[in-house]
Amino acid sequence: MARPGLAGPVLGVARDLLGRVVEAWSPEGTVAVRLTEVEAYGGAADPASHAFRGRTSRTEVMFGPPGHLYVYFVFGMHWCCNVVCGADGVASAVLLRAGAVVSGLDLARHRRTTARSDPELARGPARLAAALGLDGRANGVDLCAAASPVRLLAGTPVPDRAVEQGPRVGVASAGDVPWRFWVAADPSVSTYRLGGRRRVSRATLPVTTSRRG
Repeated sequence: MARPGLAGPVLGVARDLLGRVVEAWSPEGTVAVRLTEVEAYGGAADPASHAFRGRTSRTEVMFGPPGHLYVYFVFGMHWCCNVVCGADGVASAVLLRAGAVVSGLDLARHRRTTARSDPELARGPARLAAALGLDGRANGVDLCAAASPVRLLAGTPVPDRAVEQGPRVGVASAGDVPWRFWVAADPSVSTYRLGGRRRVSRATLPVTTSRRG
């Protein structure tokens, strides 16, 4: 099964995910979200990554193969979704931070009744997962399989001039590393929130990416 662009380095994959569409099917219907904000996590080399301390039952999916969904529970109440990327056996993943609902709007509104406007439906990683109707049952789903209930679609590439890059949001370690990418001025992008301890400086991890568009 072809996994276009997902087997490369995490920063390049993260950048290229902007503009792509995640489509999730359920008996209720289908919701699709165009990605406008993502965040890269580099596994063993990245102290902010769940896989920093090695392979566990929780992080097994992060070690590949690429193109699968890594879903985790946070704060005892929220689900968050990541696209696994990189070489098989080397943990890396991209957190899906925010997006714009491009189909299934009524169902997304039903799932996100607290949203005050449509741009808020998938603004933030937990809200994005909720709008798509995803929880722990989606962990490990193959995003590239034609019959998958959750699929990653091509969408529309975002040109470099419309992309911004900066620090990750709310992480306890390596918070100053600019591994977050977002579509400039898009109303669905989440609000930046500084995290806790900053153990790693920008000089420790690479900050450049390959780009499409």
